[in-house]
Amino acid sequence: MLIKNMIKNLKVTKSVGSLELDISDISYDSRKVKKGDIFVCLVGSNSDGHDYAQSAVKNGAVAIVAEREIDIPGITILYVKDTREFLAGISANFFGNPAEKIKTIGITGTKGKTTTSFMIKNILEQSGKKVGIIGTIGALCGDTITKLPNTTPESYEIQKHLKNMYESGCTYCVIEASSIGLKEHRLDGFEFDFGIFTNFSHDHIGGNEHKTMEEYLKCKSMLFKKCKTGFLNLDDEKYGDIIIDHTCKIFTYSVIKEADITAKNINLVNENGNIGVSFDICGLNNEISDIYIPIPGKFNVYNALAAVAVCKYIGVKKEDIVNGLKNVKVKGRMEPVKISSEYSLFIDYAHNALSMENVLTTLKKYNPKRIVTLFGAGGNRPKIRRYEMGEISGKYSDLSVITSDNPRYENPMDIIEDIKTGISKTNGKYTIIPDRKEAIKYCIQNAQKGDIIILAGKGHEDYQEIQGKKYHMDEREIIDEICKELKIKREA
Repeated sequence: MLIKNMIKNLKVTKSVGSLELDISDISYDSRKVKKGDIFVCLVGSNSDGHDYAQSAVKNGAVAIVAEREIDIPGITILYVKDTREFLAGISANFFGNPAEKIKTIGITGTKGKTTTSFMIKNILEQSGKKVGIIGTIGALCGDTITKLPNTTPESYEIQKHLKNMYESGCTYCVIEASSIGLKEHRLDGFEFDFGIFTNFSHDHIGGNEHKTMEEYLKCKSMLFKKCKTGFLNLDDEKYGDIIIDHTCKIFTYSVIKEADITAKNINLVNENGNIGVSFDICGLNNEISDIYIPIPGKFNVYNALAAVAVCKYIGVKKEDIVNGLKNVKVKGRMEPVKISSEYSLFIDYAHNALSMENVLTTLKKYNPKRIVTLFGAGGNRPKIRRYEMGEISGKYSDLSVITSDNPRYENPMDIIEDIKTGISKTNGKYTIIPDRKEAIKYCIQNAQKGDIIILAGKGHEDYQEIQGKKYHMDEREIIDEICKELKIKREA
């Protein structure tokens, strides 16, 4: 595409050189520049793209986008106020503004973004739509998952995936709109059709993230200045702050207040090894009864409400909403793996004390015979995390099965010793089985009627990192192998 067409409707403060150049691609990493690219100098917390402009030219870049003066003779240079914001605009133009051809749903909030994404996807697909997702699990289009470096990738990647999804027949894309993604203009270049706010709590403060809670909150609120219609959790105490200066039409959802859509008659369900929540919904002109989600925890009712609110607004039928939710499964997020009606087994990404405590206290409410928690801890990470995880599992589990996670460059047994330090502060029973497959096998072989088994830490990951190398390891495949080895006939 010619530079003059790429910058259409975008503000350039000054340009040097020809705008008639034909650009083959956009790059913001000088190491990945190819011949004919335009290189955008992004300013990050650890590096400044302006320092690599010369290197980008050597690698084939024919044009540069910069915020400050650079001296590279014979090269087209576009000067702009903010290169991150500009990257979003030229990426949208370069890929043909795909967000104008596909409906976009942005979800922001401290928790629940991934789960809500999959609930929306399931419901819309139940109604015959094809849906893409960009978020924690990667870019999902059909059965193809492309791994991403961040929950919300750079704007170039977002536009590229939106184009691919549109060309693959997707009519909707659900995007996890992280606060950092909003702050760094990764979600600029288009207007969301719908925006969702799940909840707000302390997170992502310090380091390269947010300086204060106020900044974190303000960044999340940005979504409702860049979407047409917003659906927000009225029960969250920060609801009022999120809608300050909003520019979109607002709908609310609630479990305890008068809102546009409300859940009632909420019940925890624990039957035949299936654990979840049932509830009814009223609002947005009609009622839906006997909704069931196969994911434990009343807090997931909020995620379901957000999904239902958007889908009802779109015009999805009641039966598609009910059927879409009852079959929903989120990879690595309290993901049920059915083996027997005698007990329940879940795979979850919980890999720190807070997330483990949330999972285990949620499961306690289902009154299981025992909670059996299998977990390890990541190597080359703060030791206090291991102590805390050990203490939490010892406090809330009837049995902890301590094993290996991603040891990285550490000896797995050294990590296990640190976990033991934490668990020894409690009266919790535990056993140590360093080999993760053997540990899972032990849990299945020794499962008792009424147990809830949680395999914590790996979640959606399909690898184990040892000494700098990632080895394929998917716990779903491991469970299949174990069941075959033990000649277990799995129940539907």
